[in-house]
Amino acid sequence: MSNADTVIAALRSGYDDLAEVVEKFSDAQLTGPSGAAEWDISQVLSHLGSGAEIMTSTVRAALDGNPALGGDYNQSVWDRWNAMTPKERADGFLEKNETLIALFESLDATQREELRIDLGYLPEPADVATVARMRLNEFALHSWDVRAGLDEKATVAPEAVVELLGGPNNLIGWISKPDALNGSFSVIQVSTSDPAAELTLRLNDPVSIDNAPADNADGTLTLPAEAWLRLLAGRLRPQYTPETVKTTGAASLETLRQVFAGY
Repeated sequence: MSNADTVIAALRSGYDDLAEVVEKFSDAQLTGPSGAAEWDISQVLSHLGSGAEIMTSTVRAALDGNPALGGDYNQSVWDRWNAMTPKERADGFLEKNETLIALFESLDATQREELRIDLGYLPEPADVATVARMRLNEFALHSWDVRAGLDEKATVAPEAVVELLGGPNNLIGWISKPDALNGSFSVIQVSTSDPAAELTLRLNDPVSIDNAPADNADGTLTLPAEAWLRLLAGRLRPQYTPETVKTTGAASLETLRQVFAGY
């Protein structure tokens, strides 16, 4: 299968698994805490539902050869979702994400290779694999937010981890906060498991990551791949950190949590 095929399949798997959980939520659970510090579970579902609605319109616009609807439309969607009750957010999450994933699944082989989608905030329109992977990244991490509200030992779905671990690192400079380094610089050897990977994390300004082992590392970080993805997204607070996470030398979880404080 192509990259688009495997990413879309991971989206489907992740949605189906989370939908089974969401369908059983009580009103009390929907207003309970999530892994996202400032949102309850219904607000996480609102974010995923409104995002799916906006992306559906964006993909359809690309298929029709039209520009994306843009800022005013997006704001109207967010306003509507913000005004929903928790139960309406849960129901809307199920409907809108099913619609988006079914739309991705409906694309034929040529469209999956050749269609270009203008998201409005990238330098140029992106291919289906890139757009679907961006959605998968958001969906997988916010799915964890939902599950972590119920279980502090929740993990990111394995199918998503495989697709996201080897993805491009060009957003690291945007999501990291190098000011937390106070002018220091270090090279960290990152070793992940499930799946295994060797990465180089350069704590500098800007912060960068190479998908290759480090030379002359100042410290090491060993952890499950899903925990590495959560660390980068500000989701490896102490209560959510597996016991298998190990550091040596200049690698400090306290510092890393400040550099990757979330977005």
